[in-house]
Amino acid sequence: MYTSKGRCACAGITYGKILHLHAGVAAGANLAPGTGASVGAGAAALSVGQELERLEQALLAAKQELEDLINKARQEIGDEEAEIFEIHLMILDDPDIADNIRTKIREGLNAEQAALKVGEEQAQEFAALDDPYMSARASDIKDITARLARLVRGEKGIILTEPVILVAEDLQPSETIALDRSKILGIVLSAGTQNSHASILARTMNIPLIIHAKLPHSLAELDASQVDAKASTTAHAEANSAHAEASQTIAEAAADQLNLSGLVMGLDAVHETFYIKPDESTLQHLQAAKDIFDQQRIRQLGLIGQTGVSKTGHRIYTFANIGQVDDVEQALANDAEGIGLFRSEFLYLGRTTPPDEEEQYNAYSKVAGLMRGKLVIIRTLDIGADKKVDYFDLPKEENPAMGMRALRICLTRPEIFKVQLRAIYRAAAVGNVAMMFPMVTRPEEVIQAKAICKEVEQELEQNNMPYRVPKIGIMIETPAAAILSDKLAQLVDFFSVGTNDLNQYTTACDRQNEHLGDFYDAHHEAVLELLRLIAKNAHAAGITAGICGELAGDPALTDLFVEMGYDELSVSPGAVLALRERIRNSQAVCQSELKEPRISLEPVKLTPKYQS
Repeated sequence: MYTSKGRCACAGITYGKILHLHAGVAAGANLAPGTGASVGAGAAALSVGQELERLEQALLAAKQELEDLINKARQEIGDEEAEIFEIHLMILDDPDIADNIRTKIREGLNAEQAALKVGEEQAQEFAALDDPYMSARASDIKDITARLARLVRGEKGIILTEPVILVAEDLQPSETIALDRSKILGIVLSAGTQNSHASILARTMNIPLIIHAKLPHSLAELDASQVDAKASTTAHAEANSAHAEASQTIAEAAADQLNLSGLVMGLDAVHETFYIKPDESTLQHLQAAKDIFDQQRIRQLGLIGQTGVSKTGHRIYTFANIGQVDDVEQALANDAEGIGLFRSEFLYLGRTTPPDEEEQYNAYSKVAGLMRGKLVIIRTLDIGADKKVDYFDLPKEENPAMGMRALRICLTRPEIFKVQLRAIYRAAAVGNVAMMFPMVTRPEEVIQAKAICKEVEQELEQNNMPYRVPKIGIMIETPAAAILSDKLAQLVDFFSVGTNDLNQYTTACDRQNEHLGDFYDAHHEAVLELLRLIAKNAHAAGITAGICGELAGDPALTDLFVEMGYDELSVSPGAVLALRERIRNSQAVCQSELKEPRISLEPVKLTPKYQS
């Protein structure tokens, strides 16, 4: 039995036969056979004219396939997912890709070789970008060119004939949606990212998924069972190493790559572990764990409509974090009591110009309308650090996490800030909207930001634009803000703690650095003490304290958050009900109860005259 680790991108437990996909081509008998003549990637090219004709036919067939995928995605999982393939269609229509492929054909490559070569080169350019959203688009380029290569060969797409666990280096978005999801038990990828379309679609379809998986490279490694499941202290380092090695290993071993198809795999994405050729006792353990997981989910669905009140009487509101409008559907399906973090920066990413006021207003007001009076907290622009956009022309920095980012950009570029503020103020007229400033370090920054807000209010008034002044909060993400939280609390209506950055800045551990291993401690005592201080100072000033970082959903800390008196915890939509269940089961005694907060976390009744 081979046991190894990865990173969970969608929780779940399952087991079954493996279908191993290599470089976009499935290895195994579960596939629809190819049709038509095939000139492989290693074959000599036909005449230039013949190869160009094969490419033109493939381009036409690819457009038809993408149009079919768009319709399938709309019918099965929604308009947002269909946009993935609309983007693919736009990329395919971009003459650059086709022209580059034609150039390589004229240089002597066959059509399939040329498509794969162009895809690899352009994907590498995207993957090298610092912006994680843009770098994740490398898979879109590879998806499109792999489709062209397949169609040049005359092959059909993958057709599953039995339930399988898909194993691959990465899974292209079109593969994810085109496959019969009733036959996908789970997915294990040696590469992949949390932001990739494949991960997003897997979460939408509730398919257990592990990324950065350390897969065996040979039969000897498979049989030797070299990875010890008990080595939990090094598991994530191994997973990260596997991610870094994946592309090189696959390129070097493409000719004789280990084919895992047909073997049985056990997948426990909850605990980020998988087993190849599991023994009987492991399968029994997995079945028992799956039964418990499924029962928990059914039980948690029974909490829809219930409140998060501990057994000792402390009320914690369970909110959801979202990054785009379509995430609201999952938030509502999981009975989120509000949106604790709307990451507005996602409106700015993946484009060449910033969103204008109307586009932002439409997004914010749509979310507010869909939430039907439940509180929606919009984080103002948080660009910088690991989220970059070229059109802001920000200087290259040695340490961008501590450089020009978030509120610092807004205060130095008020013309950008005002566009967003006007959209938020207008959206607050049609829904229960609040906003919070990220990356605050001192009271003067809040005072300056609120002065700009006052200017925006006056401009809207002068232009007779309907608006409402939203409640204003700040994110506590720096030790400076935590230590000064007593003073900051006098200036705002609520706190929301971004524990990811708070931990990073407090412990001097870069959360993006995969080599720090055990040095990064999510439960560091200093961070927990700051969390206690933040809640205490917030309540002393009569304002609510919430958490929207990763720690909000940490099962080991729910009792502590009840004890500290936190009023609101915001997690990913799929984690809302599990969090609520833990709150309701908590017997911790709250040490800092807030009686009369300045901002209500309860829904409001919306009327046509909601604006004031």
